[in-house]
Amino acid sequence: MFSKFTSILQHAVEALAPSLPLQEDFVYHWKAITHYYIETSDDKAPVTDTNIPSHLEQMLDILTQEEAERESGETGPCMEYLLHHKILETLYTLGKADCPPGMKQQVLTFYTKLLAHIRQPLLPHINVHRPVQKLIRLCGEVLAAPTENEEIQFLCIVCAKLKQDPYLVNFFLEVGCSDLRMKTPVLTEGTKESALAPDTGQSPTEDQAAQQEGPQAAAAAAAASSPARNNNNSSNYNLVTSLLNLTKSPDGRIVVKACEGLMLLVSLPEPAAAKCLTENTELCELLTDRLVSFYNALPQSMDPLDIETVESVNWGLDVYNLKEDAAVFTGKRALISFLSWLDYCDQLIKEAHKSAAAVMAKAVRERFFVSVMEPQLMQTSEVGILTSTALLNRIIRQVTSKALLREMVFFLLGEETEAETSATMAQNPLRHRLIEHCDHLSDEISIMTLRLFEQLIQKPDQHILHSLALRSLEERNYLENKPQEEREPLENGQPHDAVDLEEDPLFGDDLSPDSRLSGSEWLSSSPQPSPDHLKSDGKTEVHKIVNSFLCLVPDEAKSSYHVEGTGYDTYLRDAHRQFRDYCGVCQRWDWRNAPKPLEKCNLDSPFFEGHFLKVLFDRMGRILDQPYDVNLQVTAVLSKLSLLPHPHLHEYLLDPYISLAPGCRSLFSVIVRVVGDLMLRIHRIPDFTPKLLLVSRRLSAPPIDHVTLLEGVIVLEEFCKELAAIAFVKYHAAASSSP
Repeated sequence: MFSKFTSILQHAVEALAPSLPLQEDFVYHWKAITHYYIETSDDKAPVTDTNIPSHLEQMLDILTQEEAERESGETGPCMEYLLHHKILETLYTLGKADCPPGMKQQVLTFYTKLLAHIRQPLLPHINVHRPVQKLIRLCGEVLAAPTENEEIQFLCIVCAKLKQDPYLVNFFLEVGCSDLRMKTPVLTEGTKESALAPDTGQSPTEDQAAQQEGPQAAAAAAAASSPARNNNNSSNYNLVTSLLNLTKSPDGRIVVKACEGLMLLVSLPEPAAAKCLTENTELCELLTDRLVSFYNALPQSMDPLDIETVESVNWGLDVYNLKEDAAVFTGKRALISFLSWLDYCDQLIKEAHKSAAAVMAKAVRERFFVSVMEPQLMQTSEVGILTSTALLNRIIRQVTSKALLREMVFFLLGEETEAETSATMAQNPLRHRLIEHCDHLSDEISIMTLRLFEQLIQKPDQHILHSLALRSLEERNYLENKPQEEREPLENGQPHDAVDLEEDPLFGDDLSPDSRLSGSEWLSSSPQPSPDHLKSDGKTEVHKIVNSFLCLVPDEAKSSYHVEGTGYDTYLRDAHRQFRDYCGVCQRWDWRNAPKPLEKCNLDSPFFEGHFLKVLFDRMGRILDQPYDVNLQVTAVLSKLSLLPHPHLHEYLLDPYISLAPGCRSLFSVIVRVVGDLMLRIHRIPDFTPKLLLVSRRLSAPPIDHVTLLEGVIVLEEFCKELAAIAFVKYHAAASSSP
């Protein structure tokens, strides 16, 4: 009570007294603090019962006022006094001893406000960054300490200063020597005076030199002694270590602030800091251990729809209500926590220095994907496979950082680049298992795995497409290998023995008007064709290709022209938008050598379409006998592949008139076989067309026979229209960009 009265009286006297010059006033407040330690015998009273907080606040106000009154960058006498007399060193010693109780909190606040309010660069001064380094080591030492809030505020302001001037981080990469970790004795009655001449971490000679040569020389000396200039010692990155400790706080706000501090540090462009970050701290362990912990907390069985539709959560922003979450579905809170931390890992790697990002991404691959997810994906329990595949699909959707995406792709597909063969397609067990799951006995697993691959092939990583499709098509050995002179003469742009769809009785001239593109429509909506694209009948080559797809399904098996909103135009709009998006993703990829000239291709080598395309073609061949949802997903994946702007994929998937090598199949040839099978079945089903229309309009309330077949026919017709639209859009884009 007496001390509070003294403080009030002192403020009153100061208010009435004439104002002193700033330096005298500053020295007065500092000496008032030092005299407290010399004169006071009761060091158990809390610091809030003393005048120390008030004096520290006054010192900050004076320093701020002094800077405001001077030109930018000029150091005033009060700041010179603070630096020359090593006031920050002394405050660090008092804060470490926490004498009187609560002093550590006051010191942290003083450091934080000093760095935040003073505009001139302070950290290059040896008598600033040395005590700042020491104070950093005190942060995060005790979990849930009463000073946690002040600790995180202090650490974050240091991080912000380093973000402004990244080279300063070299002052905080400490050589792991004992002299930098010299213990400061705890203050006792007999050591109070020694605290006022504190340990600076330097020899007396160094101290004197630093004082004589000024802060710039001190900064140069500190930089010269940092590990960035000295490769013979391991480094301590105590700023990162303290932040990592505070990420374990039970206070969520502290955790978020610590994560923000780490985000700032990983983004610094200094190579030495990036190296130290990954080699001498536990950052990688923190990221992966917590990711594993959150994943293991998930229920063993979850509805894939819940996983797919749960709201997207950015790390640090997941406000939640346990009761509400549990009412929606079991495990929602655990799922959001996992996805939130995954988002943090992804963003951290995205922001990180390139070398640090590579190391962190590799750690996530090895410690999470390989150790935890792979056994889940390789299990035999259908419930477990479904849940883990749905989670993997959500992870793929969420990952955006280039380094983490690349490691995830290598985990899923392997790093092989040479062409697949039937003998080597199983050499990567996980890749093989996932592709096999596209044709699983469980339709749910098939659909979920197909969705996973649909998501994967839309990600901006070239290796995905190379692994799944392009490496098998590189030599173009799906084409018939005959010398030009031995090839059959072309009739209407195709070999005479090829299937001429426009003369085939299945695809005659009695096609519906909605199916066929008229010449006038074509020419009005596309660029003028060059002579090379004109055939003897006056049609453009792409006109024939588009009509080939549109005419595949015979009239009696068509339903779309009876249903509004299912026309070809809708697919054209969608294909145009999607193709534009794909071109944006692929434009940075090295496809300069495509298409590979036939004379450079090894057409004699046996062709294998690759495991992925094999499974897709097999499933496409069974479209009339598979559930509707499976068919939708199979065609969705194939249409995504067809949209890709690679000439080999375009040729193999969208050109009906290529001459295939014996034993080879293309997407078009698979569909032709399906249509042939369909024609045989149509004549065995009475009232086929009326039943088809009922199913297409979803009016099949009374059970209808052959509903799987009828739904398969509907999907087949829509898929052919979609392929025709894609072929047109890609031709239009190529013709527009050609000189």
